[in-house]
Amino acid sequence: MHSLIPLLASLCLPFLCLGDGKWCYDSQDTKCGPSHWKDHFPSCGWMEQSPINIVTKNAQIDTKLIPIEFEGYDDPDTDANWTITNNGHSVQVGLKGDIAIKGGNLPNKYKAVQFHYHWGTKSEFGSEHAIDGEKYPVEMHIVHMNEQYSSIADAVKDPDGLAVLGFMFVESPEENLKSKALINVLKTVPNQGKEYLAPFSLKDLIPDEEKLKKYYRYRGSLTTPGCEEAVIWTVFEEPIPLSKSQLSTFYETFFSSDSKPITLNFRPIQKRNGRKVYVSDSAVRPFDAAVLSSVLTVWTSILFN
Repeated sequence: MHSLIPLLASLCLPFLCLGDGKWCYDSQDTKCGPSHWKDHFPSCGWMEQSPINIVTKNAQIDTKLIPIEFEGYDDPDTDANWTITNNGHSVQVGLKGDIAIKGGNLPNKYKAVQFHYHWGTKSEFGSEHAIDGEKYPVEMHIVHMNEQYSSIADAVKDPDGLAVLGFMFVESPEENLKSKALINVLKTVPNQGKEYLAPFSLKDLIPDEEKLKKYYRYRGSLTTPGCEEAVIWTVFEEPIPLSKSQLSTFYETFFSSDSKPITLNFRPIQKRNGRKVYVSDSAVRPFDAAVLSSVLTVWTSILFN
C-alpha cells in the first residue's frame, strides 16, 4: 500500500482528487476562478483558509518552535526517480524515497509527498503568502503527510494531516547553481500532461539548515480545491535566490491544455479570522539569552540581599 503513496500524490496533490467541480485561476477563466471555488468545494469558504498575510510584528514567539529536522533531504536516491508533471495549474514534482520532517513542534513525523510552485508574470509577483504585505516572485510548497496515514484522502480529514513548508523566491544577480539542474528539467514539461523522470536532492533546492531556524507557523488549509483545513503551515523567512532568467522559467515555460500560458496561479490572500501566527525564537541568539540571564541574576542578588 505504501508504494502507492507517491503515485497518488503525483496524480492528486496539490489539486486533490476530491469533488467534481471544475476550478481554475482567474488568469485562465474568471468563471471558475478562486471566487467561485466555494460553489463546488464548500471548504474553500470556511474560516481557516490559506494563504494569509503574515504580519511579523504581531507574530507571537513560541519557544517550542525549535529547528525542523530534515530526514533524507540530502539523499538523491537515484533508484527512486521523481515525477515532474505539468498538471495544467502548476508544475509539480512527486517525491519518492525516505524523505521526512519532524521536530519544530510538529505532532508527528511527516513524509514528503511532493512539491510545487506558484508564480506570477514578468511584471507581477505571484507568491501566495505575503510577509508584511510584501509578495514575492515565486513560492514553493513542499507537501508532507502525517506518517500515521497511508493516503492523502485520509490525511485531509485530520487537522494535523498535512505539514507544508513554504519557501519564497527572490531575484538574485547571480544564477543559483544548486537549483540549475531542476530548473532545466522543469523546462521539459511545458505542456499539460507532459511528464519527466529524474532524481534530485531536496537539500540542494532549499537554504542551508542554519538559515531555516527562523520561520512562521499557523493553522490553515490547502490553497487549491478542495481547500481542506488540514495543514500545519511553516513559512520560512529566508528566501531562495534565483536569477532573473531562472525566475522567468516559471511564467514563460508552462502552458495548459488550451495552449494558454500558466501565469498568476496563486490564490488571493485569505482572512486570518482571529488565527494566531507564531514565530520561532531563533532570532534570540544563545549569547543574548545568556547575557539576559546573567543580568537577571545580578539584579536579583541586589534586590534580595
